[in-house]
Amino acid sequence: MNLHEYQGKELLRRCQVAVAEGTLVENASEAIAAAKEIEQRSGQGVWAVKAQIHAGGRGKGGGVKIAKTIQEVEQFANNIIGMQLVTPQTGPQGKKVRKVLIEQGIYYPGESEPEEYYLSILLNRQSGRNMIMYSPRGGMNIEEVAEETPELIFAEEIDPKVGLQAFQCRRVAFNLGLSGDAFKHMVRCVAKLYDAYIMHDATMLEINPLFKTSDNKILVVDTKMTIDDNALFRHPDILGMRDILEEDPMDVEAGRHGLNFVKLDGNVGCMVNGAGLAMATMDIIKLSGGEPANFLDVGGSANAKRVEEAFRIILKDPNVKAILINIFGGIVRCDRVANGIVDAYKNIGDIHIPIIVRLQGTNAEEAKAIIDQSGLKVQSAILLKDAAALVAAVLAR
Repeated sequence: MNLHEYQGKELLRRCQVAVAEGTLVENASEAIAAAKEIEQRSGQGVWAVKAQIHAGGRGKGGGVKIAKTIQEVEQFANNIIGMQLVTPQTGPQGKKVRKVLIEQGIYYPGESEPEEYYLSILLNRQSGRNMIMYSPRGGMNIEEVAEETPELIFAEEIDPKVGLQAFQCRRVAFNLGLSGDAFKHMVRCVAKLYDAYIMHDATMLEINPLFKTSDNKILVVDTKMTIDDNALFRHPDILGMRDILEEDPMDVEAGRHGLNFVKLDGNVGCMVNGAGLAMATMDIIKLSGGEPANFLDVGGSANAKRVEEAFRIILKDPNVKAILINIFGGIVRCDRVANGIVDAYKNIGDIHIPIIVRLQGTNAEEAKAIIDQSGLKVQSAILLKDAAALVAAVLAR
């Protein structure tokens, strides 16, 4: 589950990580009040107005502005709230901005520009260990830094048996070129960030930029945080932070019905029971000349209701030109699945997209007979190669 910037910062704040002070607002009048309150507490008259969406690169799309007067705070808030913000991570359709974060200026009066660093914590899937990746070149795309100056990308892998060690935190600070008080503050910050990552079952915590101010303090200015969905039962407070308006409506609906669904960009919809079979089905679609439009696992109990909801979700994608249903009858009998498919088809009504059903396992022959005798516009197969041939024929029309 992705978190907004302000939500991630709240979790870091609870872990005693120094973050820039800010207030979430939904309109310009709230923005003005928040800016005045921040100025009164900090004594500074500079603010950042930051769009809150689940995507990076907001500044490049005009979603982050620096205001030097209250009038600019009002102007920027009015401009950003309600805009369709397009960034490199949103795609051309963009995302609607519903809230902005009014944040204190990170520059002290009269100081030169502070130093910016990059730091992220994530799982290294090759080694199976958590990893801290960091660079003295923060505030820009880390991909560009890795490509142009790979020597400026550092990493610390954490042994899960012993956890993050003090010498590793010191090595991070050293490689970032810090000394004195800034070195000490960075060591503490790295340790606290890792604690926050572990404590909240995060799968990714990215800080970009991480600032060193002119008085050698280390401050989190921007953060992205993703929580492991499988661990949310341990964090009801974080689950309450979920913003379904930022999620794909098809993903939300699939989750509501207990379906494992991932939207893709292809033209053949998939309905499968089991993740491994789903991957194989996607390969078959590719070999047949098509492109998978989704990953959809209905699970072991592929009853009529679940099949019907899966149908409805797939049919919402206008790019889908055919649907391949590939079910292995192990836990569930194929004839029951076939009856469920027929019932779901009838409940939905007229479906103009070709449907290919491949049922294998317990009572597969009986299931094929049910499909063939249903009178519906559904083609059936038992062997995977036969299903692939039917997909290829449909796409060739």
